[in-house]
Amino acid sequence: MTRQVFELPDLGEGLTEAELVNWLVAEGDEIVVDQAVAEVETAKALVEVPSPYGGTVLTLHGQPGDTLIVGSPLITIGDPADEASQPSEQAGALDYREEERAGITAAEEPADGASGNVLIGYGTTGGTSSRRTRTSKRLATASQNGSKQPTPSTTAPRVISPLVRQLAKRHGIDIGQLTGSGPQGIILRADVQAAIDATGASASKETVSASVVEEPTPITQERHDSRSGLAITERIPIKGVRKMVAEQMVRSRSQIPEATAWLDVDVTELVELRAQLKHENPETAPSLLGLIARFTTAALRRYPVMNSRIMDSEDGQEIVYFDGLNLGLAAQTDRGLVVPAVEHAERLSARELTSEINSLVEKARRGECTPAELTRGTFTLNNYGVFGTDGAAAIINAPEVAILGVGRIIDRPWVVDGELAVRKVTELTLSFDHRVTDGGTASAFLTAVAAAMQHPVSALADL
Repeated sequence: MTRQVFELPDLGEGLTEAELVNWLVAEGDEIVVDQAVAEVETAKALVEVPSPYGGTVLTLHGQPGDTLIVGSPLITIGDPADEASQPSEQAGALDYREEERAGITAAEEPADGASGNVLIGYGTTGGTSSRRTRTSKRLATASQNGSKQPTPSTTAPRVISPLVRQLAKRHGIDIGQLTGSGPQGIILRADVQAAIDATGASASKETVSASVVEEPTPITQERHDSRSGLAITERIPIKGVRKMVAEQMVRSRSQIPEATAWLDVDVTELVELRAQLKHENPETAPSLLGLIARFTTAALRRYPVMNSRIMDSEDGQEIVYFDGLNLGLAAQTDRGLVVPAVEHAERLSARELTSEINSLVEKARRGECTPAELTRGTFTLNNYGVFGTDGAAAIINAPEVAILGVGRIIDRPWVVDGELAVRKVTELTLSFDHRVTDGGTASAFLTAVAAAMQHPVSALADL
């Protein structure tokens, strides 16, 4: 059986790394094509990765908690008998040799029994054909023209393997200063390791294995904070969803000139309507959030600029409008803050929105949302009132142009027909991109939602 090294595929959305959460198989297990072998967490979602190959699991490359780079080995599959017949070869050396050989041959056709299942970034034909390689078009052209092997002084450094790049980066090696010893000047792992040995950049040498890389000697960390003088009790790396949220918030604050408007709303009639509907049919009654979502989608149809997006074009930037609305719901989960979106929310009733929102939020809390579900939103609704908060100037979920926040509903003194009364009151807060819309339109949208919440029966009659 041909030995296969399955590398971590591109999981979409431009992600370059993923955290290994759990192995679903063990070394020595027999697996079939398309069987899930690992559970990984990207900055977007928790994903099960299926193998395009079947056979015996020879090597698991990594431990739960490790951060894996897209393109690095995930598992090695083959026949144990073949391994026993080659005792002089180290498994890691074989992994790496196959990986570097990919730099001087074009994409290989899948072996017999290869998967027809396709994840973003990798896939197979599902056909049965013999394994063969083709010479790289670039190298073949150079050979036909009789061109000489390029030198590092006249061309950019040629590095095919992502592990070679990672190794160089980890030890501060400038690959532009290296001379590749591989065919046509390709820089190999041995070239980088030689540079590390020569400069003393690493206190501990890495093994030949590309699949199991020793951790560099850890940097001694201070046990006390030099600024506060307090003892440090824990250090938590910023990665996964927390890393994604941090990057998203920084991008939003640095790129969007946002403004915020807020409005107190008497929602006594809305609370009473919800109670009446629940009394009539507890199973199908829409939630308060479902009703608010329905009023929001109606207001967005009247003011579509709030559901637009700024996009780059050949002539600079342009405001893009959509035929539809994907309503995002900010959801707090154990993995961090995520924003799953209900697709084409403008087509749904309050009852349907309630069902979709509940289903999607629960799915997000289980970590089962797809990257598409977490990135397709065009407008975000944030119900931070469930945390007991009256109001907040929420950060826009870039590249959207606005986010509407709903505070807690509390009893407050309110003037009704010239008389002081106790009413159910909440605060709506709208953050919007001032490049896209001005305060007049944003305020009109906000008051449209508020008016519907204040007199819901009249609003529903017009929807």
